[in-house]
Amino acid sequence: MGSLFILLSLFILSLFSNIIANNKPLFVRYEGKSYFPILKYYPESTFTETTTQTRPDYKKINKSAGFSTNSANYMIFPVVPFSPYETLSPDELDIPPQVEVRVSKQLNIAAVNIKKDGTITRARNGKFFFGIGDNELKNKNINDFWQIDVLFWQGVSNRFENIESPSIKSIAKSGENPTAELSLATFSPRSTPITYSKVTIREKGEDSQNFTMLFDTNGLCNDNMEKWQNIPDDTRAEISSKVKNLTNAMDTYLFSIGDTKYEVEMGIDRITWPYHPCKGHIMGIDGAGRDVFARVLYALRTSLLFGLSLVCISMTLGILAGSIQGYYGGAVDISFQRFTEVWSALPFLYIMILLGSILGRGFGLFILCYGLFNWIGMSYYIRAEYLRLRNTAFVDSAKCLGLPAHIVIFRHILPNALTPVITFFPFSLVGAISSLAALDYLGFGLPPPTPSWGELLQQAQQYRWAWWLILYPSLALFSVILLSVFIGEGLRDAFDPKSFSKIK
Repeated sequence: MGSLFILLSLFILSLFSNIIANNKPLFVRYEGKSYFPILKYYPESTFTETTTQTRPDYKKINKSAGFSTNSANYMIFPVVPFSPYETLSPDELDIPPQVEVRVSKQLNIAAVNIKKDGTITRARNGKFFFGIGDNELKNKNINDFWQIDVLFWQGVSNRFENIESPSIKSIAKSGENPTAELSLATFSPRSTPITYSKVTIREKGEDSQNFTMLFDTNGLCNDNMEKWQNIPDDTRAEISSKVKNLTNAMDTYLFSIGDTKYEVEMGIDRITWPYHPCKGHIMGIDGAGRDVFARVLYALRTSLLFGLSLVCISMTLGILAGSIQGYYGGAVDISFQRFTEVWSALPFLYIMILLGSILGRGFGLFILCYGLFNWIGMSYYIRAEYLRLRNTAFVDSAKCLGLPAHIVIFRHILPNALTPVITFFPFSLVGAISSLAALDYLGFGLPPPTPSWGELLQQAQQYRWAWWLILYPSLALFSVILLSVFIGEGLRDAFDPKSFSKIK
């Protein structure tokens, strides 16, 4: 009972989606007159001095000087002043501009020329890795400093033997700890064998040494304060000053902490779609700049209306077909049963795609196509009920009274054969809503920009980092399906005769 009450409440709530979420005001008071844009269309010329007859942008009019100068003029917008079809501008978000500062460690790089046995003949910038100057490294053996794997030395040997060899990267270790990355460039055979091989040495970097901070336009850090506090005071002051005076879209800056050099890349954090939940948009914004809450709410109405309409149409057709088969039986039953088997073998998805490409996708066409195939399962259950009931005493009595067949079928037998209809109704609703979401996700459902949970989930596949595009549509779909299943289980238990039987 609780699930039925919640689902009915959600359905009734969704019917008032236009009043809950819309970019049209509920009420406008302008120049002493009252207007109800939510109920009636008014051209732009009604609220402006222009002669334009197009649809007005009420938010823009509300902020215009001609409207706001008169204190008696005002607009009352819905609780969520956004339409599911309205594309927002980044300037409309009430979010102060921020500067993103990315700090990355500058990794040391050196190069040495070695002989076949590893003897160093020349070094550049080697002090960081070897602890001694470049001149002192001459005639030292690289094996005295590091442990290097066999693959690297095989590549060195191939180069001295003038054998073609691909590029090679190897990790040099000091004990058990990785120290540096050694690399050899691609080698092609030459007319004269080489006398040395060049090795590039790179410092092993860690992602933890790189971090990002967010600043406001006054140069104050608002994020990752622990990393920010580890930077020397004079460097912090200089970074804050550069952030405060940032005029270009991007800027770079170098600083050092001891012997370690860092590169700072700073740029204005521009708002792009999709955008995470923020003030005024509790469920975020999708990839087209539309409010996710408004689209989820309107999608709830679309899904429930589609599901209820489809189930009603398919059950009506199923009851009609099953009752005729079950009541008359014989040749009528066999002929209709063969037709049903052939009809059920038709590829539904292909027919949907074909009709959609010819007639265009739409809500009505979608329900019609689904209804033409969705009645088959229900007709089997109704047929079985009619075959069971047509020879009972009350049916024979009705026939003896001379009642016509349609009165017997629909007034006397049908009320006693509605058990499968009532118990399967919620589960059919689940199937209809799930099918709509699945087809919208695949791109064969309702035409864009119709609000749909499946369409939001399809966006989530494209923007996999946008967790709000996954969470809220999935939660809405899961909740409606779960409530429908609970209602179905309750009805099944209520109509199950075993729960009322006792063995004595």
